[in-house]
Amino acid sequence: MYEVTITQSFSAAHSLKEIGGACEKLHGHNFNVEVSVCSPTLNNAGTVIDFKIVKEWIDEILRTFDHKYLNELSNFHGQNPSAENIARYIHDRASEKAKIHHVGVACVTVWESENTRASYRGTTS
Repeated sequence: MYEVTITQSFSAAHSLKEIGGACEKLHGHNFNVEVSVCSPTLNNAGTVIDFKIVKEWIDEILRTFDHKYLNELSNFHGQNPSAENIARYIHDRASEKAKIHHVGVACVTVWESENTRASYRGTTS
């Protein structure tokens, strides 16, 4: 399996309910997002996919988060905008775009800081 990864970032605020402590209060992060796209084969150019295409997908998705209060977005209605839920949301949106190019999204990792991250790999059948 071949895999390519891009990293992009966005800044946003959130508050996480029912976890206790300071994270329940409004606070912000400069989030880093890693998206890995995979394929068992290479295309005619000898690549999984052009990095530029994946960057465009992720730019479009992250624009909906950048400089926003995540708790107010309909994407997270009824759930905490945790790094885990952000990763799943990005994974699901990127997977829709990946299907058109006959590739898959292997993993999305969302970093809240240089020491904390959460990843989502999708469901297995």
